[in-house]
Amino acid sequence: MDHFLYKDGVLHAEDVPVAEIAAAVGTPFYVYSTATLERHFRLFDEALAGMDHLVCYAMKAASNVAILKTLARLGAGMDVVSGGEYMRAKAAGVPGERIVFSGVGKTRDEMRLALTGGIRQFNVESEPEMEVLSAVAVELGVVAPITVRVNPDVDAKTHAKIATGKSENKFGIPIARAREVYQLAADLPGLEAIGIDVHIGSQLTELEPFRLAYQKVAELTETLRADGHDIRRLDLGGGLGIPYTRGNEAPPLPTEYGALVRETLGHLGCEIEIEPGRLIAGNAGLMVSEVIYVKSGEGRDFLILDGAMNDLIRPAMYDAWHDIVPVIEPEAGAEQQPYDIVGPVCESGDTFAKQRMMPRLSAGDLVAFRSAGAYGAVMSSEYNTRPLIPEVLVNGHDFAVIRARPTFDEMINRDTIPEWL
Repeated sequence: MDHFLYKDGVLHAEDVPVAEIAAAVGTPFYVYSTATLERHFRLFDEALAGMDHLVCYAMKAASNVAILKTLARLGAGMDVVSGGEYMRAKAAGVPGERIVFSGVGKTRDEMRLALTGGIRQFNVESEPEMEVLSAVAVELGVVAPITVRVNPDVDAKTHAKIATGKSENKFGIPIARAREVYQLAADLPGLEAIGIDVHIGSQLTELEPFRLAYQKVAELTETLRADGHDIRRLDLGGGLGIPYTRGNEAPPLPTEYGALVRETLGHLGCEIEIEPGRLIAGNAGLMVSEVIYVKSGEGRDFLILDGAMNDLIRPAMYDAWHDIVPVIEPEAGAEQQPYDIVGPVCESGDTFAKQRMMPRLSAGDLVAFRSAGAYGAVMSSEYNTRPLIPEVLVNGHDFAVIRARPTFDEMINRDTIPEWL
C-alpha cells in the first residue's frame, strides 16, 4: 500500500497534487510519502511484537537524512555499509547503540569511526576482517561487539545481481566453517562475538528461502552455544520484496514473515534484528518526469522523457519493471497504445520500458514511476553532466525539498584545474 492516489483526476502524494510539486521544483524529481514510510516501518515492528527485537532500516535503499530522521523518530535502528552512511545515520540523530555496520570491505578508518562514535555491532564477513577489527579495537582500548555473517548456501530465487546467500557469492563465511571462525573470534582480544548474521538477498517474493536459511541458523546457534559461545542476538538481514507490478501476486506480508521468524527461531530466546530497506522505502517514492517529445519511429512510437538512466538506473541495470502512470488520470476506457519510454542520455540502455501500453500522451505531460523510492535517488549519478534531481518529502498537505537540484556552476566548480593548464 502507498499514499499516491488519484484525487479529482490528478495524482496526489498524500494530500499534495504531484503537478503542484512539479511546478514548484521542476522535473524530474523524486517524491516520498511520510505516511507510507511510517506505515511500512510499523508493519515490521508490529510483526515482531512480543519478541525482543530491533528493526534496523537498511539505509542503502534511500539514505536522505530527512528519511532517516522520519524513521528514527519511530525507534528505528540503521543498517549501514560505509563510513558515509554511518555519518548520515548520526546526522539523523540515530544513537550508536542503534547502528549496525555491515559490508564486506570495511576499512580501518571506518572501524575507528564507528568504534569511537558508538556502534551496536559489526557484522563481520571474513577472518581477515576480524583480525583487522580486533587490532583496531585493541589500539583504541575497546572491545568490538560482532556477529559473524554466515553464508547458508540457500538460493534466494531472486535476480542474480541481488542474491547474496549462495556459496559462489562474495558475502559471509561458509556456514560449514562457522565453528572454527567463532573460535578465532573468541581468541582475538579485541572482539566479543554476540550473535550470528545472515542475509540471503533482496527482492524475495516467497518465504521458503528464509525458512531454509533460518533453520540452518537455529541449528548453528545451538551448536555454537554448546561450544561455549554466548549467542544472544540473531541478525536476519532484510530482503522481503515489494510488488513492482500492480495486479501480480503480492510478496509475503511482514506479518507472515514475522510468524516465520517465531516459528523457526522463537525458541532460542535471542534478540532478533531485521534490516528491511526496499519494503520500507520502495513504494514510498515516485520519480516524476515530463514528456519532452513524442517521436514516431520505424514501427513504434517513443516517449522521450526528461528523466534518464542516470536518474533511475534500475531498468538499465536489472531490467527492472516500474509501473509508469500519467499524472493526469486518464478517462475511463481511454484508448491506449504501445510506447518505448526512453530518456535523453546517449545510450541505447537509457530505456525504461519497451512497448508499454499507455494512454496517448503529448509533450509537456507528466508521468510518474511508481515504486521508485528504493535504489532510485541513491544510485543516481551526474552522467552527461546532468544534475542530480531534487528529492521532496510530503507530509499530509505539506511538502519540502530535502535535496535541491545543483546548478551547473555548482557541478562544474567542483572540478579543479591544475596549475599547468
